[in-house]
Amino acid sequence: MRKHHIIAPDTERKPSTTLSPQKTPGTPSTRNAMTSNGDSVNGMSLSAFDSSSTIPLWLDGKEVKLSSTFDVISPLDQKTLYKASAANEQDALKAIASAEKALKSWSKTKPSFRRDVFLRAAEGFKKRNDEQKHYSYTETGAAESMFAFEHNLAYEACLSVAGLVHTASISTMPVAGEEGFNAMVLKEPYGVVLGIAPWNAPNVLGLRAFLQPLAMGNTVILKGPEFAPATYWALSSILHEAGLPAGCLNTLYHRPADAASVTSTLISHPSIKKINFTGSTAVGSIIASQAGKFLKPCVMELGGKAPAIVCEDADIQTAALQCALGAFLHAGQICMATERILVHAKVANAFRSALHQTMDQVFASDAQGGLGVPQLVTALPVTKNKALLADAVSKGATAIYGDPHHSEASTTKMRPVVIENVKPDMDIYHTESFGPTVSLYVVQSDDEAVGIANDTDYGLSSSVYTEDLRRGLKIARQIESGAVHINTMTVHDEAALPHGGVKKSGFGRFNGIPGLEEWVRTKVITWKD
Repeated sequence: MRKHHIIAPDTERKPSTTLSPQKTPGTPSTRNAMTSNGDSVNGMSLSAFDSSSTIPLWLDGKEVKLSSTFDVISPLDQKTLYKASAANEQDALKAIASAEKALKSWSKTKPSFRRDVFLRAAEGFKKRNDEQKHYSYTETGAAESMFAFEHNLAYEACLSVAGLVHTASISTMPVAGEEGFNAMVLKEPYGVVLGIAPWNAPNVLGLRAFLQPLAMGNTVILKGPEFAPATYWALSSILHEAGLPAGCLNTLYHRPADAASVTSTLISHPSIKKINFTGSTAVGSIIASQAGKFLKPCVMELGGKAPAIVCEDADIQTAALQCALGAFLHAGQICMATERILVHAKVANAFRSALHQTMDQVFASDAQGGLGVPQLVTALPVTKNKALLADAVSKGATAIYGDPHHSEASTTKMRPVVIENVKPDMDIYHTESFGPTVSLYVVQSDDEAVGIANDTDYGLSSSVYTEDLRRGLKIARQIESGAVHINTMTVHDEAALPHGGVKKSGFGRFNGIPGLEEWVRTKVITWKD
């Protein structure tokens, strides 16, 4: 039996707006701008935690520390940041019981009540920006540009959902076919929802795993990644500060060794009615198969192999910049990252030159105003990408930017590499690299480009670069992808736009009205006059 410590009310972390000049135990002492290394300002920590801390779970509106823990290691220096409470099957059952209890009242709240919670949460995101930036940087190595991108998406998502919740909740009264009969179509929440979210864009991906289900009257169990528990703690903290009732959102993290047992316990429980998952296709396949065994619906955003097609009439400088950013933002650790660049032969030389110059500028050292060498979350993706490059080079691929054999002093950093002459027998042709590598292909026509773009199991995002909108739209209609962005990078997300993939990139949609409608089921009621 493990000991559970519930933080007493008089020592709970207070909202950032009520912090006194004296540091309350367990609270960040400042929300001011972070230093370049993400540690502190004027010697005062931005974090609610230090190396002696244990990050609690959120269960039934309380912060619960467990005696079973795991170390959270920073990719920046491989040092232990703190410990995190490690949930087991019994903790999962407690989270379910809490969510079941809260569902009875939360499902009956008015859309305006939920709207106001989300509006206050949006303000919480603004006020705690620097604290959240600290967690993202120290836990995942996210550059400031990446954090700004995804944190703003999370803020906008709160506003978007708040604005759409009334519309998404409207029931209808279609005209019944038989004389004297009437019909009503109601929208009802599913019940308790399981959200499983990743580490790579933890603020927006963590938020969307519970925000849209909550908006439609469901309660949620959020299973977060072991790499970013403080970030997920902060998400739940902000929602509770905003007035979310106890039990509506319960958070769990666990040791990797316990992933199968905890996840199976959650999926198999009769009270879990629907699941959303964002992560790798391999893990998504396991979760979908388990959910299918119990006939439970899922929303899934999985891996990607995003193509960028550069036509001969493209603005080459724009295409080069957008492809560089799309491929290497956050070290390529984004499911929408550009993995294949398909360039028309007529502009191939010009594009190579522009891409090389752009890469030199964008990834110049910090001192030169660039992003520096990309930081990855662990050494494992570095090893994976080097193996993909080694296989490709051994089979005839050539590097046109970067050195496939280069090694950094840090095992969690890797310089960008662009390779050419990639063939279908090379592992990198089919495998999502999820790292700082991209393949360039020279094509003779739009049809050839579309053929290569579609020659993959994935279909999440894509780009087309052309100055002819009609041409861009024609190509966009042929690409098998959940999204096509004309003259902008493949990494594109907006709170109001439905987001999701086709093929092995997943099914269902997040964001916008379609994202909200995923979390209600319809009930038909008929009656006779």
